[in-house]
Amino acid sequence: MTIRLLALGDSAWTVEFGSIISTELHARVIAFAIRIEQARLDDPLFAAITDLVPTFRSLTVHFSEQIGDTDALATQLLALAQGSQQQSIDGKNWRLPACFDTSFAPDLSVWAQAKDIHESQLIEHMLDTPFRVYMIGFLPGFPYMGGLPTELAMPRLTSPRQRVPANSIAIAGEMCTVYPWESPGGWNLVGRTPVQLFDPHQTDQPAMLTAGDIVRWYAIDKAEYAHLVSQCSSGKLLREAFLDSGQGQ
Repeated sequence: MTIRLLALGDSAWTVEFGSIISTELHARVIAFAIRIEQARLDDPLFAAITDLVPTFRSLTVHFSEQIGDTDALATQLLALAQGSQQQSIDGKNWRLPACFDTSFAPDLSVWAQAKDIHESQLIEHMLDTPFRVYMIGFLPGFPYMGGLPTELAMPRLTSPRQRVPANSIAIAGEMCTVYPWESPGGWNLVGRTPVQLFDPHQTDQPAMLTAGDIVRWYAIDKAEYAHLVSQCSSGKLLREAFLDSGQGQ
């Protein structure tokens, strides 16, 4: 595998591990990010790094403009990337509530017709699928989650909506996501979650999900959705309540 190093302006390097979307490639990206975080504690050169942005197949490394030798950092990054083998990544496991009421899922019936199966079967597939968070992008807290079976993949809408309600669960291709904010969007809307995936008051980590996390959905009705919205918005139910303890919910 050829690893490429690309300059991104004057204060960032992008390290590319490949050109496809795969669990194995993404594991190498996350392993590389972990090794950099460890190096930041011991190496003054790596201490100049200010942020790491993982994607499906690459890692962008932002660094202070005051760094003395960007070429030396580039050399060290390449050496570290070459030694970053795929490893098991222990991200957080989440069980998040999802309401598939028709008022929240305008594209669920279209999806069912396209695949010639009942809507309830599609919901079961959603509940049975562990979705892997590959990256955060487009909007603050917007997760690109892979795992939807190929046979259930759907293209984006030919005409994007001007307004997608916040917390909408959506699919496109073999990906699943949640719109943390109201915004335009072209993904297929199939449900809604009461959990806010981006909280600016959580200064240490405003985005609830991070690359390497696993998300599993569990179904709730509209009454439970309203109750959980109230609990979350009042601060009575913290995001940690949705960590999967392995005991079910």
